Amino acid sequence: MPLVSIIVPVYNAEKTIDRCVNSILNQEYRDFELLLLDDGSTDASGAICDAYARKDPRVHVLHKANSGVSDTRNRGITRAKGKYLQFADSDDWLTPEATKFLVQAATDHNCDMVIADFYRVIGERVSQKGSIEEEGIMERADFAIKMMQKPADFYYGVLWNKLYKRSIIDKHHLRMDNSVSWCEDFMFNLEYVRHARTVYALRVPVYYYVKTKGSLVSQGISVKKTIQMKRTVFACYNDFYKDVFDDMDYEKRKGQVYRFLFDAASDGSVSPLNIPGTYRLGNERTRVGAGALEGEGVLFDAYRERKLQERLLDIVALRNDLATVDVKLLYFLGQPHEKCTLKEIADILNITKRELSASIQKLLGKEMIAVVEKTRAQAKEPQKEERQKETKQKEEKQKAGEKEYIVTQEAENVMSELLFVLCDLEQIEYEGFSPEERAMYEKLNEKRKHNIQGALRY
Repeated sequence: MPLVSIIVPVYNAEKTIDRCVNSILNQEYRDFELLLLDDGSTDASGAICDAYARKDPRVHVLHKANSGVSDTRNRGITRAKGKYLQFADSDDWLTPEATKFLVQAATDHNCDMVIADFYRVIGERVSQKGSIEEEGIMERADFAIKMMQKPADFYYGVLWNKLYKRSIIDKHHLRMDNSVSWCEDFMFNLEYVRHARTVYALRVPVYYYVKTKGSLVSQGISVKKTIQMKRTVFACYNDFYKDVFDDMDYEKRKGQVYRFLFDAASDGSVSPLNIPGTYRLGNERTRVGAGALEGEGVLFDAYRERKLQERLLDIVALRNDLATVDVKLLYFLGQPHEKCTLKEIADILNITKRELSASIQKLLGKEMIAVVEKTRAQAKEPQKEERQKETKQKEEKQKAGEKEYIVTQEAENVMSELLFVLCDLEQIEYEGFSPEERAMYEKLNEKRKHNIQGALRY
């Protein structure tokens, strides 16, 4: 039995389905089934789904008459065998470690739902949603209060940035409401959270949401039906808070609850030029082109190793509102090393001196690093000759504009996550090695390292 069932409704998606399915099949996490639900497509989507099922036993395809996305998702929920359910839309795609991070959060923290950040894609531009201020576990009431602040935000309303327990869905017979075509996934989430005890918020973006979906107006929905649907959704939203809070707390927060009626979901409806933190699609994560991936020789080997390290450091950076260069610098400063000039540090980190200076200022501002200052109580009084020598060295360093930095307690979370990243790196590098092979490789690599160090001394 697979641990995760990934449900993807498909309707006339022949232009995008390959990107979506490949992003799922290429997940770092492998223990899943993929349910492709063809909702009566009139293009080649159904045939494309069947081709994937023939190539990969994890893929299962259901062809059905067109009945809409809610009914299609319900069919997927009924057929799912996994302990956890994950959803995706056929015109979107997942990051390579999406399922792994969602499952890790669910199992490590024994929570009932995981909710994660995501990327918004408009044309060739992309930006991180950035709704999660702090990663960690929340009780149901805490989650409800946060949702109350932005009730119509996509972050809360959609299915595809979350992981669900199938046992909760089955126990309470939860399904999508076929009678509405607006916020039906939000209504499902409200019913689900009613029965959840804890939710884990994950700061890492796990999903690429493509802004192509039409509005109610473009779908040809009448004004009368639109009003009816919004009333239905609000009634569900209002009942949710009556259930979460006692009568007294509900009355206190009633005004905030009714804010939902006026808070329009504007996520992704802006021009890509107006999205804060926007950049060209493909530049948001560490990438390696096909040529570099297959290239032979020592230069390509060194390049691929560095890119793998940067890809893993990207994750730590995203979790902590930092740039990858900031995480690299924190890691460097946290390791035993001799005094280095800024030029040497920049060279070691493979960045420019300007990038290094900017990172130092950023980390100083966040109080994650501090300038080393020895007090009299910290150091013994040196001999006169030694003192003169130290004074001269200090003056020379000051002239060169160099300072020493240390990592502070404020960076404790980042440093802890770096340890997990290094474990992931080891798992990737030594996958398939026997204990004897790994021990031999490490012994030979240590000898190789000493040879390189010896050659560089002269």
